[in-house]
Amino acid sequence: MTSALDPQELGAYFAFMEASSLLSHQVEQHLRAEGDLRYVQFQLLARLANARGQLTMTELADGVVYSRSGLTYQAGLLEAAGLITRAPSAEDERATLVTITDAGLALFARVLPGHVEVVRSLLFDPLTGDDVDHLGDIMQRIRDHMRAQPPRSAAPRKRRSTG
Repeated sequence: MTSALDPQELGAYFAFMEASSLLSHQVEQHLRAEGDLRYVQFQLLARLANARGQLTMTELADGVVYSRSGLTYQAGLLEAAGLITRAPSAEDERATLVTITDAGLALFARVLPGHVEVVRSLLFDPLTGDDVDHLGDIMQRIRDHMRAQPPRSAAPRKRRSTG
């Protein structure tokens, strides 16, 4: 049996979760108001804009930590809106390549400044430069630790008992 979190761990956990929820809510509000986007859609556009080319659906799913089925649905919405295109890969018949369109780049460029302002005002304004360095180091260690665990989609499936 695992022991309970001590008061220091519990306080850090709840503070992190509350701050994360508050930031997520404000980011979602901004993206909906300025671009009619969900955060995961913004992440997809951001990754594609940054890639300056094509990414596979698997690369996108791994990058945004989203289920493959959920990502397929979100990509379908973005494609229907003319913000991305999807096509089969010539090199790998199992892969689907995703490309951001000019309209997708324009929307991303339009919402990005406000997104940066929300993140800066809520997350970084109360911190010093040293605080940001420490936060970055801590969050990278946590992320790397979590990413060392196989994602749920990659974990072996349990066999159903036939009984």
